Amino acid sequence: MNIPQKTLEDLEFNKVLKEVAKYAKTERVERVILQQKPIENKKIALFRLKATNEYLSANQSNNKFPFSEYDDIREDLENIEVENYQLPASIFLAIKSQMLQIQELMKFLEKFKDYYPIFYNHINKLNFQEEILKLINTVFDKSGEIKDDASPKLKEIRINLKVVNQQLSDRFKGAARAYSEYLDDIRESVADGRRVLAVQATHRKKVPGRMVGSSKTGSIIFIEPESVLKSQREYDELTEDEKNEIRKILRELTANVAVFYPDLIDYQNFLFRLDLIASQAMYAEEINAILPNLNQDKKLNLIKAYHPLLYAKHKAEGKKIIPQSIAFDDNHRIMVISGPNAGGKSITLKTIGLLQLMLQSGLLVPVHEKSNFCFFENIFTDIGDNQSIENQLSTYSYRLKQMHYFIYNSNAETLLLIDEFGTGSDPELGGALAEVFLEEFYEMGAYGVFTTHYTNIKILIEQLPHAQNASMLFNEKTLEPLFVLESGQAGSSFTFEVAEKNRIPYRLINKAKKKIERNKIRLDKTILKLQQEKFTVQKTKNALQELKEKSDDKHSQLEETHDKIQSKLVDFQRLYDTERKNIQLGQKITEMADSYFKNKSRKQLVTKFLKLIEMENAKKPKNHFEEKKKERRVKQKLKKELNQKADKIGEIQQKIEEKEKKETKQRIDSLKIGDRVRIIGSTSVGTIEKLENKSVTINYGKFRTQINVHEIEKI
Repeated sequence: MNIPQKTLEDLEFNKVLKEVAKYAKTERVERVILQQKPIENKKIALFRLKATNEYLSANQSNNKFPFSEYDDIREDLENIEVENYQLPASIFLAIKSQMLQIQELMKFLEKFKDYYPIFYNHINKLNFQEEILKLINTVFDKSGEIKDDASPKLKEIRINLKVVNQQLSDRFKGAARAYSEYLDDIRESVADGRRVLAVQATHRKKVPGRMVGSSKTGSIIFIEPESVLKSQREYDELTEDEKNEIRKILRELTANVAVFYPDLIDYQNFLFRLDLIASQAMYAEEINAILPNLNQDKKLNLIKAYHPLLYAKHKAEGKKIIPQSIAFDDNHRIMVISGPNAGGKSITLKTIGLLQLMLQSGLLVPVHEKSNFCFFENIFTDIGDNQSIENQLSTYSYRLKQMHYFIYNSNAETLLLIDEFGTGSDPELGGALAEVFLEEFYEMGAYGVFTTHYTNIKILIEQLPHAQNASMLFNEKTLEPLFVLESGQAGSSFTFEVAEKNRIPYRLINKAKKKIERNKIRLDKTILKLQQEKFTVQKTKNALQELKEKSDDKHSQLEETHDKIQSKLVDFQRLYDTERKNIQLGQKITEMADSYFKNKSRKQLVTKFLKLIEMENAKKPKNHFEEKKKERRVKQKLKKELNQKADKIGEIQQKIEEKEKKETKQRIDSLKIGDRVRIIGSTSVGTIEKLENKSVTINYGKFRTQINVHEIEKI
């Protein structure tokens, strides 16, 4: 991979890293982030992207990672295997804190392993050693203090310390009472960590003991009474013994824990990596970044792409920022963007390059979810005024040096980003040389975005089948930039129009027009007119597209209504046939009744009725009665089994219902309003607008739908 430092500087990649680094929990991870470069191994870059996306998903749900502050103890751990080395008590407490945090993360990821498979698989590789916690808990209590019974000797020393301390207190109080008449109003104080009597300077010789100091004015002398000196010496000796015993305990603990050195390093490194991923995810949330689609086919399709630094700045200031959409593939490898200055050409160029650098460094990017990205082996840029005083290079000399480097290092795996292509020399001669460079890049199959004002470059692009012109749109009436990139059409530089708007006298503008070729003016006017017409066509196209989408929605609704009506008609037809059959049967019976009423012939009535019954029975299948008998037997058997197992079925049903309620609650808890979701088996993505019981209302922009929470999946 060849991405020069100059490319990172041109695209202000370091500024993005500074924004990511502010979320780091330790200085070490902050340094790692600031030194980050695009990742050469695509698999590692992809792993970083997916891990960041997992963490971001957790942040945007109710299942946030239980990850909090931790200490960087890597340097202390690296000395742990040195003979007789002693870790400070604070490091043992930091080890315990890290292990408890990892333990909590393990439980969390076990519970949500289906949601966060990358982290689950990663943390499962750690060998969690419970023995380390047991060793530390043997020495330290819950408040982080060393236990009295950490060793038998320490226990004995601390018992003696309590006894001697009590003696000290009693003897000091006795001395204070004995010499109370010589004491100042404050009576006692603390000097050099010891209790002393505050004796009036005029009575200093009346109180035996060791003078420790005096007040600023000299009116008070601080004296350690003679009666406590012996006990104080004994207390000091015991305190020193306690320190020595604690050092011994910590050395032994260090030696015992050193056995697990590889595991401790693994725990620390895991937290470092998690810190890095968490920092990237929190920055992604700040700039509304996502993981786009990735491909191997060299297709680059940025939809509603934002420059991350500009997005954050405008968001903080409450300003509107307009996203850009741009696409590259084998049929459109080169794009030349033209148009007047201050129209957004350079920022569009930087947006494309910076987002590509971010993605290849494992950072999520602020684009629409349907965007497509690929990876490039080389990314070269030439942006801004690169005049070099140190190397005695003019802007144009520097650019020629860059072109030389690009030509000998570019290939089909290269993305070129060149601002103000061809400028810095005589427009005609420099433009001709720029044409040659462009043709060379085109022939080698490189991808590139170039901004220019040169007409010959715009004309050349129209002749190349795998290249396209593009322009930054301007309002043709006000000449205000719209900051919208339009592909397929070269843009006018609006040279004279902008000059006129800036109150340059018309006579001077007219004089300038006469100094240049008429054909060039006509070409520029034609380009301007075409651009204005294209802008109008695009507006019409957008309006038609909107009408088409509305029409498609209505068509879908009509089809759905039609299907429902057809279903109803089938049901009605069945009902109608049954009822008609019953009516015909009733009519026949009525006719028999009327006939009997007239002739009173029972024999004739019975004959006709039996004939009717035989006709109806003839329509039934041969095994009709056998099937009826089987049906009755099955019903009786099922009824008997249900009666026998009614209680058991009730219990099972209750358990099933409880499980369904629990799963539904977990499902609902994992979602929140604003989450991106789609119906399982569907490709359409919407956002959650409302959560109510088991139902979720999804907003697709043009319409809304309500569906069961189990029928959706989170994106």
